[in-house]
Amino acid sequence: MATVFVLIKTDPHGIPEAAQDIVSVEEVEAVYSVTGKWDLIAVVKAPFEDLADTIPKKIAKVATIHDTETMVAFREYSSADLEAGFALGLDD
Repeated sequence: MATVFVLIKTDPHGIPEAAQDIVSVEEVEAVYSVTGKWDLIAVVKAPFEDLADTIPKKIAKVATIHDTETMVAFREYSSADLEAGFALGLDD
């Protein structure tokens, strides 16, 4: 299962509506409105081979989207992982 972040530029007046359309896509786990260069970030979880359909055919087809950039995550780091890593080899 791949985790992908899709950065999205959309019509600024339609951000809530675009977010609702995007989050209704089955593979989309969450959509965040953000500051900066992009308007929205969608978190997608799908088998890698399904991404070619999910992103251009489902997400990028939302009417008010002007541009997207997609980033595939290689590895997830969580606070639990970091704590476990720091605890390795530390014998009292």
